[in-house]
Amino acid sequence: MLVSLIPLFDENMAVSAYSIFSQRDNNLLNPLLQGSGVNDGANHIPGLEVIQNMGIETLADNMEIFVPVTNISIFADIENQCDAPHERLVLMIDNTIPPVDMYVDRLWELKRKRYKLAVRKLSVSEFEDYRPILRLMDYVFLNNKKIAIDKAKIYFSKLYPKAKLCAGNIDTQQNFEKLKKSGGYQLYEGEFYRVPVTKGQNEVAPLKVNYIELLNIVNDSNFDLTEAADVIGRDTALTISLLQMVNRMAHNSGITTIRHAAAMLGQVELKKWINTAVVNELYADKPNEITRVSLLRAKMAEQLAPYFGLAANTEELFLMGLFSVLDVILEKDMAEALQMVQVSKDIRNALVSRTGKLAPVLDFVIQYETAAWQEVSRVMILQNMDTNVVYETYIEALKWYRELTSVEAK
Repeated sequence: MLVSLIPLFDENMAVSAYSIFSQRDNNLLNPLLQGSGVNDGANHIPGLEVIQNMGIETLADNMEIFVPVTNISIFADIENQCDAPHERLVLMIDNTIPPVDMYVDRLWELKRKRYKLAVRKLSVSEFEDYRPILRLMDYVFLNNKKIAIDKAKIYFSKLYPKAKLCAGNIDTQQNFEKLKKSGGYQLYEGEFYRVPVTKGQNEVAPLKVNYIELLNIVNDSNFDLTEAADVIGRDTALTISLLQMVNRMAHNSGITTIRHAAAMLGQVELKKWINTAVVNELYADKPNEITRVSLLRAKMAEQLAPYFGLAANTEELFLMGLFSVLDVILEKDMAEALQMVQVSKDIRNALVSRTGKLAPVLDFVIQYETAAWQEVSRVMILQNMDTNVVYETYIEALKWYRELTSVEAK
């Protein structure tokens, strides 16, 4: 199974919920099963399986998760597939579920069981026909690129005032700001949060310069521990984080200085810690999802290295993933952003021009995080990757991220 979490934001660019998109098999290897309606597990809802296996808090702490259901799986025994609180699950349908009595009755039943409901992919011509279904919806997704979204907003606000509206398929920060300014939307979806704002930005904040200096020091071939410790000492948050980490590792060690703490870790462990801890601080003024994307890309790229013939390049791949949103963080185009950090030529080529030996891994990870299953399936065939291997890699990255952020929160 393939699965990816897609963030949904509020107007403050904070993640409010996730949609969980999945695909059971590599459909390029089983083309006859696409859209065939064959009942080989059609009642099974992959998103619920992931939630059940990992726990809803691991995936989305105190948030709702939107789970797509099909015209077959909507009649499944949903309660026995996942025991997460019903009010945290939003069952998401689309226009493949017709507005006829059989489906309307089932949706009413799910509402009575306290599940929430959402609908997406409705065209303007379908709005009137779907009235029996729309009046049951807690959320309605409006495609910013395919319909006159402002007119649709007025329509739904008048006829279905209890439904929350989600503006979807937003590709730029400018479009996000425009939609936010017009008001009326509770959620926003799209790649806008990963697109850098480069206009009018001339200088990088001094604190970020400090973090970049630290990254450059530890990613040098043979960096100096004391030099790294001195840069850490300029930042209170990093100093506290380092001391907490070392104290957890070595109780009663009598650590007296930051240099002492750095020496306790040693070069290898200090480098690992800095490359993750600094990312959190460097990205602190951006949506929290940016940090998550950066770290998940880094971990997935590192873990997938052997399948791309790059087992000897795991450190480079990890760093490539971390820096893959550096343009967003520094609000510059990637080529300019990378002039501030020391990275290898292979990392630079992958991030700037999507060329070189590391680029295929980055492309695959990005396609995966956006649930572009057709392209993911194609690459899996070329690289001889099993579906379960990729699934487990993503799940392990999610667990690693959760553990990492849980430790830092303590």
